[in-house]
Amino acid sequence: MAWFKYNRGWRVILSVLFLISLNSRSWVLGAPQVPCYFIFGDSLVDNGNNNKLETQAKANYPPYGIDFPEGTTGRFTNGRTSVDIIAGLLGFHKYIQPFATAKGSEILIGVNYASGGAGIRDETGQQLGDRISLNRQLRNHLVTISRVREMLGSNATAYLSKCLYTVGMGSNDYINNYFMPDVYQTSKLYTPEQYADVLIEQYQQQLKTLYSYGARKVAIFGLSVIGCAPAEISRFGTDGSLCVDKINGAVMLFNDRLKSLVDKLNRDLADAKFTYIDIFGISTAGLPALQLASSTCCEVREDGMCIPVETPCLIRLLHAFYDGFHPTETVNLVFGARAYKALLSSDVYPFDIHHLAML
Repeated sequence: MAWFKYNRGWRVILSVLFLISLNSRSWVLGAPQVPCYFIFGDSLVDNGNNNKLETQAKANYPPYGIDFPEGTTGRFTNGRTSVDIIAGLLGFHKYIQPFATAKGSEILIGVNYASGGAGIRDETGQQLGDRISLNRQLRNHLVTISRVREMLGSNATAYLSKCLYTVGMGSNDYINNYFMPDVYQTSKLYTPEQYADVLIEQYQQQLKTLYSYGARKVAIFGLSVIGCAPAEISRFGTDGSLCVDKINGAVMLFNDRLKSLVDKLNRDLADAKFTYIDIFGISTAGLPALQLASSTCCEVREDGMCIPVETPCLIRLLHAFYDGFHPTETVNLVFGARAYKALLSSDVYPFDIHHLAML
């Protein structure tokens, strides 16, 4: 437990997290701050879309969900994801349903399209099996829009423009693409700088497509310190560093361009309100103690996923990673809370989700 002394302020953070956890059901009273919440992303926020797909990238078995009120649902963590936290802070009294099972009027409060293994690039994650890439998620959103129009008629466009949209993509384009040279050619075709440019160019077109579908309030999550994931450390080694520096260096190139993209989208698109959430910065500045405890909470398979039914660690509050890639609910609480209401000015750019919702 020597690492616990690394940051004397960590006791305060844990106390705050404990209070947030106890009161998560009553953070916001009354009506939600936005009429609906649509979620695009990968396994960090997938809540069941992969459950019936032919893929290795699924978490619909114990010990996933051991701390989640509804048990094992397909979330790649022990409890809530960051978007579950954000939904609660926005005032939603139910979890946003996955596209795979959302039905009827449920879609009027939002839909979660996220898929484990998915990327900006369509081929990303293909070695895992089926997954719903961002392009496919956007097509699924069109299906939702048509259903909303059937229910709301001419009011649908105005309704959708008031909703919140969060997008978090790109991790798999590195983990399950660029840094897997035995399967993908991208690292042979592009330098890290060129690959970041290629990803951002495609991402820009996808975000413009989302805008063309009526989205106006969009929070884009930057990539985290994926070079610190236990599975990546085990695979590549760290050469004396705490994390895999070449991976985190590539991620920083992508994040820098993503922040600039937010400026461009806000400048070029009428009424657009895009904002950037600096998950990398929150990770490095806000969770230094947990980064040193980078062992997994559950026993993992060779691919970094939890071994089914094995008992996970008892004190999950003190672990950063639940499996080889995915954070525990503790970390998701920090990410969600600071995305919603920035603790430091550097957490977001140009504003946090709380202010975005109010615009």
